[in-house]
Amino acid sequence: MKSLYVIPDRDRIEESLEISRKYGAHFEYNDFFLPSVLEDEEQKEELIRFYKGLGRDMSLDTMHGAFLDVTVHSSDPRIREVSELRVRQSMEIAKKMGLRGVVFHTNIIANFKDAAYMDGWVESNMRFFKQILMEYPGIYVYMENMFDLDPEVLLHLVHKMKDETYFGVCLDYAHASISQTAAEDWIESLAPYIKHMHINDNDLSIDLHQAIGKGKMDYEKYTFLMKKYGVEKSVLLEVRKIEDQIASLNYMKEKAIYPFD
Repeated sequence: MKSLYVIPDRDRIEESLEISRKYGAHFEYNDFFLPSVLEDEEQKEELIRFYKGLGRDMSLDTMHGAFLDVTVHSSDPRIREVSELRVRQSMEIAKKMGLRGVVFHTNIIANFKDAAYMDGWVESNMRFFKQILMEYPGIYVYMENMFDLDPEVLLHLVHKMKDETYFGVCLDYAHASISQTAAEDWIESLAPYIKHMHINDNDLSIDLHQAIGKGKMDYEKYTFLMKKYGVEKSVLLEVRKIEDQIASLNYMKEKAIYPFD
């Protein structure tokens, strides 16, 4: 499904709604991943009421799930218990809001090349997210590359999950661009499993979340690669400020950058 997503700004919601209307964009909510929100039931429910009260069709919207310190693959049972709780809290929010899917991070220790650790990460995530998909049928789970050095371990996981219709990769193209692996290798490896994308700009060194066109990333090449490998999936413009969203959208339209190609 080739479609555009933006992050709504609750404090400037009318402007976010106008961008949504003008570009046919869906929302990806970034209000719920902070532990402070997940720990505050009243605040969490107020946010849910606010967004549901906008009167929009939310069935194609998505959200960013908890990711700070979330390691469902941890060998420490106490850390694993809290991590699993945060994932389930995220899924519950998506269920209440009637959303399409939730994005989670790999949260792997990228430079820890111990084979047992990597294998454990794959097996733990496979078991846990298979259970999550059974508990929350009909809600997509998108696994996003964080600061992974290459797509290898994520590829192993999605191979094992290939029969799970509601599980797939959220390829963060900006994260891939600052990894030790060429962006084309990421797309070529993961193309069959990509179900969602995140894009923004940076200096090819740090994950800056700049407006598209303000950094050093080659987004014309990105559009070429999307066509080359047949990726036609939803894309979140992952910049928060309304001004950066508008600047990015204008640049993307002018340069015919996916999904405006």
